[in-house]
Amino acid sequence: MASMFISLLIFSFFFFLGTPLSSNYYQNTCPNVESIIKKVVSDATRNDKTAPAGLLRMHFHDCFIRGCDGSVLLNSKGKNTAEKDGPPNVSLHAFYVIDKAKKAVESVCPSVVSCADILALAARDAVVLAGGPSWDVPKGRKDGRISKASDTSQLPAPTFNISQLQQSFSQRGLSLEDLAALSGWLYTIYARAFH
Repeated sequence: MASMFISLLIFSFFFFLGTPLSSNYYQNTCPNVESIIKKVVSDATRNDKTAPAGLLRMHFHDCFIRGCDGSVLLNSKGKNTAEKDGPPNVSLHAFYVIDKAKKAVESVCPSVVSCADILALAARDAVVLAGGPSWDVPKGRKDGRISKASDTSQLPAPTFNISQLQQSFSQRGLSLEDLAALSGWLYTIYARAFH
C-alpha cells in the first residue's frame, strides 16, 4: 500500500487541477530531460544524504499549496514574501539540487522544461535513490507565477493531531493511507540519511 502512495499523491493533485499531462511531453523537445535530472539528483545524494527527503518534502509542500506548479521555488521580491519564506517552509532544503538540475537542463534544452516538472522528476528520483518505488511522471506542468508566504498556512502543521491531518489531506482528495505512506517515506528517507 505504501509503495503506491507517491504515484497516488502525484496523480491526485493532477486530477484535482484538471491539468492535461503526458508521460512523453518532452519526447521531441527535450528527450533526455529525465536522465539529466536523475544524474543531478544522484550526484547531490552522494554528497548530501538528506537531499532525497528534502526534495520529496519540497515537492509535497509545492503540491499542497497551489498544485505542483513550482511556486515553492520562487524567491520573495519587494513586498511579496514568497512561499519559500513562509514559516512552514523555512526549513525546506535541497533548493540547490533543483537549481543545478535547471541549469543542466537549460544547457541542453533552453526554455523548454518547466521548473515544476524538474521538481516533480527530482522528487521521484530522490525516492527511487532512497530505495523507494519508481513511477512514470506525467509532464507538462506550467510554472506558477504566484507565490505567497501566507498560503503556507494551508500546509498541515507539525502540531496537528491525526484528525486534523486526516481532514487536511481529505480536503486535497487524499486518504488516511496516503498520509501514512507519506509520513512513512519521509521517516524512512530521513532515517537512511542518518545511519
